[in-house]
Amino acid sequence: MEELSHWINGKRVPGASGRFADVFNPATGEVQAKVPLASKAELDAAVADAAEAQVKWGATNPQRRARVMMEFVRLLNRDMDKLAEALSREHGKTIPDAKGDVQRGLEVIEFCIGAPHLLKGEFTDSAGPGIDMYSMRQPLGVVAGITPFNFPAMIPMWKMGPALACGNAFILKPSERDPSVPLMLAELMQEAGLPDGVLQVVNGDKESVDAILDNPVIQAIGFVGSTPIAEYIYGRGCSNGKRVQCFGGAKNHMIIMPDADMDQAADALVGAGYGAAGERCMAISVAVPVGDKTADALIEKLVPRIEKLKVGPYTAGNDVDYGPLVTKAAMERVKGLIGSGVEQGAELVMDGRDFKLQGYESGFFVGPTLFDRATRDMDIYKQEIFGPVLTTVRAKTYEEALSYAMDHEYGNGTAIFTRDGDAARDFASRINIGMVGINVPIPVPLAYHTFGGWKKSGFGDLNQHGPDSFRFYTRTKTVTARWPSGLKEGGEFHFKAMD
Repeated sequence: MEELSHWINGKRVPGASGRFADVFNPATGEVQAKVPLASKAELDAAVADAAEAQVKWGATNPQRRARVMMEFVRLLNRDMDKLAEALSREHGKTIPDAKGDVQRGLEVIEFCIGAPHLLKGEFTDSAGPGIDMYSMRQPLGVVAGITPFNFPAMIPMWKMGPALACGNAFILKPSERDPSVPLMLAELMQEAGLPDGVLQVVNGDKESVDAILDNPVIQAIGFVGSTPIAEYIYGRGCSNGKRVQCFGGAKNHMIIMPDADMDQAADALVGAGYGAAGERCMAISVAVPVGDKTADALIEKLVPRIEKLKVGPYTAGNDVDYGPLVTKAAMERVKGLIGSGVEQGAELVMDGRDFKLQGYESGFFVGPTLFDRATRDMDIYKQEIFGPVLTTVRAKTYEEALSYAMDHEYGNGTAIFTRDGDAARDFASRINIGMVGINVPIPVPLAYHTFGGWKKSGFGDLNQHGPDSFRFYTRTKTVTARWPSGLKEGGEFHFKAMD
């Protein structure tokens, strides 16, 4: 069985704690590798080495740092197939979905190539008599990222790309469920020219997380995961004087107006609800049709589309729509929530609990599930399911539909499908959610805008990628300078007259 490692000071380093976690093949349920779980001492040693390496890296001019990002992009494209296969093997995603995971991270790295421009400060001449004033954006020093299992390529790059481009050293603590791709990214960064020690990948569990939160050298922490853990990391990190951004759970609503194109809406819901087995924070998990006639038409369109979905391992070909959940515990949790929906009175239109795939009976698969006529008090509506489950709640009016999204504790993403520009404009203006789609089911902003939710989906003042990321990973220093004015006596520099 393969034994994975950490990435410390430019090379793979075996774990020293003696503790390991199993890495599964989600399609078969078999353990395919084990990953070391670092001790506090191992984490602290990696941070100390990173702090030493950061001094020279932080003094490297932004253009040279950007060149490392340029080369990293080239290497990502070169190794796209290799990265996608490793990602699918541990996470369970289809190959096209895994390539999308890498691509969306790559796009943030492309944005980071603009570091020389993004790090420019401001300048005011003659702010007072003989006084100039200017600001500088400088790196924080050593920063850290704690990233989730569902995007093992994209989210580490969302964190480390801006952090490194700004001149920081970066400690990455990836998910122990699918750790191979983060290690491969570190190797590619070294090949791209990143100095040893500037990027450290430390695999671990809560012990490593707490060591990051408490280490006084680490100046900032970025996290993506569940809301309870986000709240914990945000509270403990801030109490230790760190800059912290945490992104938690989601319950994304899609409102379908009576004038919407029902075929377009149904196609969007199937892709956004069941893609990646629903294991993404921007998945649409709640459909809110306005009016019973709209709801009936929507369900009629959804059922045949859902019945045609192909569920299987990534090795079954690129026509597989989604694969298994990441662990057996995740599968059992999703099945349990489906059961609670039935017990609490929702109408189960399609039931995926008994899905079995020949030859993969021990895999962590859940078939596509559809609920209708759910209500606000049901667990399937209140909780983030993180599985291939789409829940429909029926609204009588636009205002009632709006209230479902407005009143929910999560505020990550939302969408409206309509042909009415006035309704769309009103929706975008009033909704208290961070990312909004108009006839777009998964409104993930492009790399040069920022990504972030509201309410219990996001904690902190600054979002991921885009200009906010460069603000998060730097601090501003303002200089006020005055120089004595007037001519100085000294050497003469004029031509002597010709004799």
